[in-house]
Amino acid sequence: MNDTTARRPEPGRVARLIVTRPATEAAHWVQVLHTHGWPAHALPLIDIGEPSSAEARAALQAWRAHWQQANALMFVSGAAVSHFFAEGVAPPTSPIATRFWAPGPGTASQLAQALTTLGVAVDRIDSPPEDAAQFDSEHLWPVVAPQVRAGSRILIVRGLSVDAPPGAGPVAGNGRDWLIHQCEAAGARVDGCVAYERRPPVLGEGDTQRMLEATKAGSVWLFSSSEALAALRVLQPQAQWSAATALATHPRIAQAARETGFGRVIESRPSLNEVLRALESERSAS
Repeated sequence: MNDTTARRPEPGRVARLIVTRPATEAAHWVQVLHTHGWPAHALPLIDIGEPSSAEARAALQAWRAHWQQANALMFVSGAAVSHFFAEGVAPPTSPIATRFWAPGPGTASQLAQALTTLGVAVDRIDSPPEDAAQFDSEHLWPVVAPQVRAGSRILIVRGLSVDAPPGAGPVAGNGRDWLIHQCEAAGARVDGCVAYERRPPVLGEGDTQRMLEATKAGSVWLFSSSEALAALRVLQPQAQWSAATALATHPRIAQAARETGFGRVIESRPSLNEVLRALESERSAS
């Protein structure tokens, strides 16, 4: 766990913990955080739904029907899993040669549930080891690299932002660019499939006031996406965040939080248990 040192507020009592994950995930996280005594509130800064593009929906349906044409399916997040397997996924035909890649334990857990329902053995899932320094594409690659060879076909199942620039493909994004390069360098073909669309958040009653309250000391914001930070900057362009703390689940997100102006930035691996551990460490430092 790392933190910034410039202009950072001191550790202290957490008056409010803001969970910015998409609504369904945020509700679960808030429930668990409450059971551990944390004053958590859900404030989803990304809305997730079905792709609006007819072309993307057609491609998704095609891959649901023919997923066994890929040597491996890489699911970038739990949302990618839930939306891909939401409906119409063809049952497997023997023998099953396809592998399923997950960048972290949360995605792997959801993938295990989906595959069990489909009748696919969960031992076909590959993900970074539990003691990996981080859960991301870079730490997944050493696990899956031996599977990739000339002629392999890899499918990246992911989301796409509704405001993505025209012509933005269904594959690339952050660490995935690096993973794609590794696969292609090994001679593999990499395809993309948009399983869901990220949209600006729909604020509920009192959310704007809650955001302003959470600029104060004692506020901790939990960020699992750089896009959530981008949405926050759009929603509150004049807000000053120097008194608040950000807990970021990846170094890239931590850097975005620093650039947004959070006075203290803590880094954690993305699993809920690791986030709880980071919060306890913060509390014990007060």
